Amino acid sequence: MERLRFDSMGAALDALEARARELARDAPLHAVDVKFKRFDPIAQVAARLELAGPERLMPRVRAGLDVRGDGSTEAYLGRIKREVVQQRNGETADRALRRALGEGGASGLPDGETDG
Repeated sequence: MERLRFDSMGAALDALEARARELARDAPLHAVDVKFKRFDPIAQVAARLELAGPERLMPRVRAGLDVRGDGSTEAYLGRIKREVVQQRNGETADRALRRALGEGGASGLPDGETDG
């Protein structure tokens, strides 16, 4: 497990998106058969990238991207009980995550807050 810290939510989202693209290129792309069930690549989570902060103990923001076995990505909010962020027409998962977090661009934390 790798943990990184960033000065702003925008920078964290930029890094999250770049890492998700890398992982999507290397996704397994094969089904997994267990005794009585088959899991197609799209049903497998090949990697989960999580965003939490800015507080350490009780983070206000918990969200991320799942990279599926077929290389597709899916945005979610929450940690224990994840809520999938529905993508709008023509929207990528990373753009949907930015929209859900109120981050249209890469310019810091919501409402002008700082990570400190």
